[in-house]
Amino acid sequence: MSIPGPAATVTAPPAPGSLGADVPADQLLAYLDALGAWRDRRRAELDELDEAALRSPDRAALTNDILLSMTLWKAVADRHDLLVAAWDSGRMLPQDRMRLTTLVWGRLDQEAGESSALAVSLPEACRLSDSLAASLWRALGLDGQTAGMEHRVRELRASVERIRDLVAQIPAHRAGSAQEVLVGLDRRLVDVTERLRRGADVGGLVGPLELAVATTERDLIVAASERTRTRDRLSGIGATVADLTAKGEAVRALAAKTGATIRPAPVLAVPDVTALGEPPTEPAELDAYATRLERVGRALEVARSTYAGALERRTDLLEELVRAEARIADLPAEYRADAEALARRAHEVEDSPTDTVHLGALVAALTAYLGTTR
Repeated sequence: MSIPGPAATVTAPPAPGSLGADVPADQLLAYLDALGAWRDRRRAELDELDEAALRSPDRAALTNDILLSMTLWKAVADRHDLLVAAWDSGRMLPQDRMRLTTLVWGRLDQEAGESSALAVSLPEACRLSDSLAASLWRALGLDGQTAGMEHRVRELRASVERIRDLVAQIPAHRAGSAQEVLVGLDRRLVDVTERLRRGADVGGLVGPLELAVATTERDLIVAASERTRTRDRLSGIGATVADLTAKGEAVRALAAKTGATIRPAPVLAVPDVTALGEPPTEPAELDAYATRLERVGRALEVARSTYAGALERRTDLLEELVRAEARIADLPAEYRADAEALARRAHEVEDSPTDTVHLGALVAALTAYLGTTR
């Protein structure tokens, strides 16, 4: 026995403004109210779909879409709660309203961590949820008699236009296959529309087309989110490269100073991050590039700490020498000459480049002498 689906599956409201825009408070309130209603109705739909999927012989094939739908719903519901909490009854300055639109259009995975698959904005998550829900209704055979054919064709037309917009966002050198899919869907939609206009029965054509359109839109939204994630990673990696470039120059200058100030000076290779070349754009290659960047960063830190430590050792020895010299005056007269001779010899060794091994031995000898002649 089949479960009747809704007369028309709920569709998410359009989001106002854009990322960081100052949107009037009444528009924000209307959106929050509509999004809350969508959230509640979508939850009821998902419960019904989940129940139907459990009884479907194809439940294994539907599990991933059910789980993704639930994950999307939870992410949207959490962001809606955050928006409501930030609303504060509309008592908001322009910067407060701009923070709200940043929450609307910002990525949902930022509070979930970078490992989350939800690298999409709230409107994108809602569209993906709508597409998945429509696909599940059809896959479970729950919408056969619920919507008029003209309404279904109109929905198809709107979905194909969204797909067209998504394809337009793909870089030209990668858009070939997606463009071919779009052309095929467009051709099938034109055929269905013409047949319907002539009064033909298109029931056998609309269902498969709806499934193909929903699957394509879902895949394109996910691909767009991956491009966004890659673009964000590239931006972060670019900042890391700039930081490591500056750090490399500083460490090389530190190495030169150490070599001119100390002997024997430590000798470590200082890596040049520019030798890695430009960051790649493919996600897999970007992972390998990021790993190499981490190695460069660790090597630079080892070199920095080694060279800085050598200079600090010289500074510490000179400070210890000054403290020891201050104690010479307290010695009995017959011991001062020997102590002063050790101090003079230490100052002779102090001249750059300083032999820190020799200086350390002299300072240690002076300190020991002072300790035995009190």
